[in-house]
Amino acid sequence: MTQPFELPAFYMPYPARLNPHLDEARAHSARWARDMGMLEGSGVWEQSDLDAHDYGLLCAYTHPDCDGPALSLITDWYVWVFFFDDHFLDRYKRSQDRAAGKAHLDRLPRFMPMDLTTPVPEPENPVEAGLADLWARTVPAMSADWRRRFAEATEHLLNESLWELSNINEGRIANPVEYIEMRRKVGGAPWSAGLVEYATAEIPAAVAGTRPLRVLMETFSDGVHLRNDLFSYQREVQDEGELSNGVLVLETFFGCTTQEAADTVNGILTSRLHQFEHTALTEVPALALEKGLAPPEVAAVAAYTRGLQDWQSGGHEWHLRSSRYMNEGALDTSPLAGPTGIGTSAADIGALLSDTGAERFRAYTHVPFQKVGPSLLPDFEMPFPLRLNPHVDAARRHVTAWSHAMGILAEGVWDEDRLDACDLPLCAAGLDPDGSPEALDLSSQWLAWGTYGDDYYPLVFGHRRDLAAARICTERLAGCMPTGVPRGEGAAEAVTVPANGLERGLTDLWPRTTRNMTGRQREAFRHTVVVMMESWLWELANQVQNRIPDPVDYLEMRRATFGSELTMRLCRMGHGPSVPPEVYRSGPVRSLENAAMDYGMLVNDVFSYQKEIEYEGEIHNGILVVQNFFGCDYPAALGIVHDLMTQRMRQFQHVAAHEFPVLYEDFRLSAQARATLDGYVVELQNWMAGILNWHRACRRYAADELAGRTHRFVPDLAPKAPSLTVPR
Repeated sequence: MTQPFELPAFYMPYPARLNPHLDEARAHSARWARDMGMLEGSGVWEQSDLDAHDYGLLCAYTHPDCDGPALSLITDWYVWVFFFDDHFLDRYKRSQDRAAGKAHLDRLPRFMPMDLTTPVPEPENPVEAGLADLWARTVPAMSADWRRRFAEATEHLLNESLWELSNINEGRIANPVEYIEMRRKVGGAPWSAGLVEYATAEIPAAVAGTRPLRVLMETFSDGVHLRNDLFSYQREVQDEGELSNGVLVLETFFGCTTQEAADTVNGILTSRLHQFEHTALTEVPALALEKGLAPPEVAAVAAYTRGLQDWQSGGHEWHLRSSRYMNEGALDTSPLAGPTGIGTSAADIGALLSDTGAERFRAYTHVPFQKVGPSLLPDFEMPFPLRLNPHVDAARRHVTAWSHAMGILAEGVWDEDRLDACDLPLCAAGLDPDGSPEALDLSSQWLAWGTYGDDYYPLVFGHRRDLAAARICTERLAGCMPTGVPRGEGAAEAVTVPANGLERGLTDLWPRTTRNMTGRQREAFRHTVVVMMESWLWELANQVQNRIPDPVDYLEMRRATFGSELTMRLCRMGHGPSVPPEVYRSGPVRSLENAAMDYGMLVNDVFSYQKEIEYEGEIHNGILVVQNFFGCDYPAALGIVHDLMTQRMRQFQHVAAHEFPVLYEDFRLSAQARATLDGYVVELQNWMAGILNWHRACRRYAADELAGRTHRFVPDLAPKAPSLTVPR
């Protein structure tokens, strides 16, 4: 069969190396697969299939430094995961039997107990037998924290196969943002990262959940998956009828040729590798200092990072050689092809120094305060009706009085006219059209506090390039949110004694909001606020470097900087206990929320383009990010962003109409829980309609409003001391 496109020139900065225990791993994995029933008689593989796929070579390339027993164990894991994938395809995807597929997946977590003394069921098929054996052989060497994280990654890998099966059933191709987001889970690279820890060093628990380590894993994941999509397009799309392939997604989304889509996928892959390198070289060392890691812990993080690099390089070498993939001509041995052999894919200087270098440099070359003129506004798709809370006028009066009382209007960042131009009660009135006067006041004041903080950080800390003071500010704000029981009911946690408008505002809002929450609910809500504040620090770090982020990283962080999680968490407050927490963590609910978040934040980027680019010298705007990444002009970038917004709106509608009914059945939700989630869909519809209406009606982004203002430098507003004060 003719290849559907020519493989692009890959960015490969690290040479691959081969583990010397390759033959040992090959022989062991062949015996193990036969013992587990995966070969002759399974109906899925024969010995010839296993030999041709050569997972021993994959693991020897991707884990070049571990010893023989460790390499054999890791190879067994990869034999198992690829067998699971082919078994699921043969048994459930081809027959489109979702019910049987779900029943198969529901049993598998029972073979991964945190405590090995917990009995497991008797395996009924090779997938279960392999998982039971591997889990028992692997987890004794690893901590409880690793076990939890690896089990979660394995469950994601297994359960998100239902997402792929549902898309096949509906004949639906995902949009690009949704695809990259979901591909991380179903593609298994977070799972592979867990095995990198096994092979190299376990990540210290103190940093395992931090943003820099998460970005390392996610950019690693994107690189692995996008590379696999390029090599597996022919097998997946043309042979298996698979719809979850990045080349097909972009081919469909942009209406371009297969070759153009493949080249674009490779460009995104390169950008994600650049993001990996940027995070590893700048954010991870800063994190080690911030957390006070001991030398052995720093060495563990460094070994893990190197292990992820080895996986990228080794995985590429394996894709060039495995019969599983499209790689015709990829190992050209002609004299004109340059050096050949192990690791020489990283010796292609032309590929390393061609446009990839220009792409990396372009992210740092933006000239701020360029005159761009009034923001261009497209026809926004909004199928949901706008409803406004009737108490909005009173909320306007109250938010002004509250802002004065907190000192927010006396620090040189905002004045009363600027607060009025924001008209945040109008936004709150659309988000919560049925709320009480007290609830509307609370949400209006949260919006005022969050919007003020979003303006405060770049103006106070950004122009001074003072990241240290910004971190102190964030630490003090975190101290304003105790998660223990309120005063009068027992011991309280240490809190910051407020010294400025941001601290006074948060100290006032926190007890009013969390009064009726459990300790766990307070912790979750506090985490949401802290994530938003840390995203402001991420923006400051980019501002200091004059670095425009890449689109994938930007979209994910923008959900936090826009405060979307915060406002949605406020929406959930009245839902009660009828909806289990795991439902909110499920793929369909997160997909619904992310679609709504992306729509809202991109609306903001469209309206705020002139304000941010021309008047504030900002670099965190989706249109500018697209301009920089694709090298296009403002109208073209606006077209891409507008199309993405439209796709996210349609994705929201698709999830609500098609995936939520399946979710209800999968979790066997009660009638009350279903009604609560149906109501949540309406709340998010109100959220999007209210966000769009607010941007259209407030003065904050209007050209004449911007022309009458300048943002002046405020020199001395940073906190003077890092200490937290314990009340007596």
